Order: sequence, then C-alpha cells, then structure tokens
Amino acid sequence: MTKPDEETATPSQRPATSREPARTDRRMTRRGWTLLVSGALFLVFVVVGFLVQVPYVAISPGPTYDTLGKDAAGNPVIQVNGQQTYGTSGELRMTTVSLNDGLNLFTALGLWASGRYALAPREEYYKPGETNEQVKQENIQQLQDSQTAAQVAALRHLGHPVQVVAKEIVSGSPADHVLAPGDRLITVNGKQIKESTEVAAALTGTKPGQRVPVVFQRSGGAEQTAELTLAHRDDRAQGFLGLTAVDRVNAPFNVAISLQDVGGPSAGLMFTLAIIDRLTPPGKPESDLAAGRHIAGTGEISETGQVGPIGGISFKVVGARESGATDFLVPAHNCAEAVSARPDGLNLIKVSTLDDALIQLENLKAGRPVAHC
Repeated sequence: MTKPDEETATPSQRPATSREPARTDRRMTRRGWTLLVSGALFLVFVVVGFLVQVPYVAISPGPTYDTLGKDAAGNPVIQVNGQQTYGTSGELRMTTVSLNDGLNLFTALGLWASGRYALAPREEYYKPGETNEQVKQENIQQLQDSQTAAQVAALRHLGHPVQVVAKEIVSGSPADHVLAPGDRLITVNGKQIKESTEVAAALTGTKPGQRVPVVFQRSGGAEQTAELTLAHRDDRAQGFLGLTAVDRVNAPFNVAISLQDVGGPSAGLMFTLAIIDRLTPPGKPESDLAAGRHIAGTGEISETGQVGPIGGISFKVVGARESGATDFLVPAHNCAEAVSARPDGLNLIKVSTLDDALIQLENLKAGRPVAHC
C-alpha cells in the first residue's frame, strides 16, 4: 500500500539523464588555411593579370603597301602633278611592323605564346613619360621627312637640279632675323653649296666670333650677301651659324605621296624607287622596275641616295612573304638579321645605295645574278 504522503514518479516525470553535448573543434585546419591563402593569392594574381600593365610592347609583322598601287581611298600612292607618268607592272611593296602597347600580363603572355609576336622593353620604343599620341606624331613626322628625302633622291637621280635651303633657324643665333626658312643657300664662307652637308663642311676650321659671308636667295629674288658673326656652342669647336639646311628639288612639277596610318622613316627606299618607276618612260633601263614581279623592301633613304638600316627587319621579311613577295631589298647593315629570319621562298637582295638598288633590280629583271644577303 502506498503511503498518502509519498509520491510515485511516473515514467514521464522521471528526470532525464543529464548528458553533455559532444565538443566540436571549430579551429581551421592547416589544409583549410592553405586553401584560403592559395585562393586569395590566385585572386590577386587574376586581378593583377587583367588590370596592371606590363612594361613591354608586343611586336609583329605589319601590313604591306604597294607603292605602285593605290591607298585605302583609291588614290595612287605616288601622285605626280604637271608631268607625264608611265605604266608599271608588278609590285614594289613597303613593309611595316605592328607595335602593340598597353598590354596586361595575360595579354602579353598570350601574344608571346602565339609565336607570332615578340616582347620588347617598352623603353626601347617610348621615352620616359612619352604618350602614345606623342609617339604617333613623331612617327608621322618621320614619315613626312622620309617622303621628302625620297622625292629629292629620286628627282636628283633623274637629273633635276637640287637646291639647298634653310629649313629651320635657331632663335637667337647669328642666322636669326637675317635668314628665313625657305631661303636658298648659295655660298657659305666663300664655298659653293650644292648639298646640305656642305653647309657644315664650309664652317670647318672656323672659330666663334669669326665673321663669315653667306650668299642667299629669297623666293626667287636677287642674291643677297650677309656677314654673320659666328657664335659659340658647347657641342662643337667651330663657329655656330644657327640653321638647319636641307636639299630641295627645283622641278616644274609636284610629287606627292599618299599613305595613311603609317609612320617611321623605313619606307624611304621603296618610295624613291616608285617615283623613279612612274617618271621613267618605257624603253629606258630604269622603267618598269618590278617587271611583273612581287618585290618588297625596306630602308631609310637619304637625300643623296644612301640606304640606311632600319628596325624590325625579322618581322618585315615575314610580312613581305605573307603578302606574296618573292624578292626583298635589304639594307646591307640588316642582312645578318634578315637571313636569320628569312621565310622559305623569299630571295634577299642586299643594297646600300639607291644606285645599287636600281642595278640589282635591273639584274633581276634581266635574269642576271644579284647580290644576296
């Protein structure tokens, strides 16, 4: 019998057995930390790879242009006004190099891995602090100077008279306010001036403070004589006159070169050859220079017809062959590099002067041996 003052605990009323929950270690394992850090570093690498520019440019073969053909607007590349021109056959192609700037890491690596591009330090092509627009303007100016030199070299070769004129006058120099840009220089210090290089030669042996006579002509007027007192300049021992002289052709017609979106001086040789080709009547040795062949080339030209070395020759020979050229005119100083990059099917012809290039083209046309690189 149960006592009235005693309680009997039912199963639901019995206290539950107290159990402490299992402890979970919430500290990250070494593997977890490794994954987290690796992920963060990878994310940083991706951000840097896409957003940060590398100090390199990518160089590749650029487009080629037939100097005997037409530009993108359909105008002849070589335009002659006031003089008869003659038909030609074949091509005389100038070559270019494409320069890609503003590369991020991934783009640079991708271009390099393609095998068609080479990476070069940006400082080799851009001066510190120089913008793309400034480089573009410099290249345009170089192209314009190259075109002028090509015209002078071509027309000089064809027998047209050449005059030496003042191109720039240094402010505050002895020539300032006496001579002006465009003035024809006839004699300097008693020496006849027939080429621009003769101006500096005429001052050889002079001293600052020495007075020298300069005979010049302005705008086809009468000859004038001025006595100029030479100044001192730190970069030379001889007296300083203060002008830059250039050669200009005195021809009764005008030659213009029409080509857009191209810069630099390396097209000079091909421009010169195209001008000669256009102005030489059939039957003469220097007419129809390409004679139906696809010829490309490169080289800076001086106003006296010297062919100078250029950059990027290894890319230019590739671009020339891709455009269908079978023969390539190479400045003599670039021969070794051109040979190392020569694609199959491209004949490399070494030239050092305009006369040399014309002889080699005549030999090629006649089936005679040419000077190979």
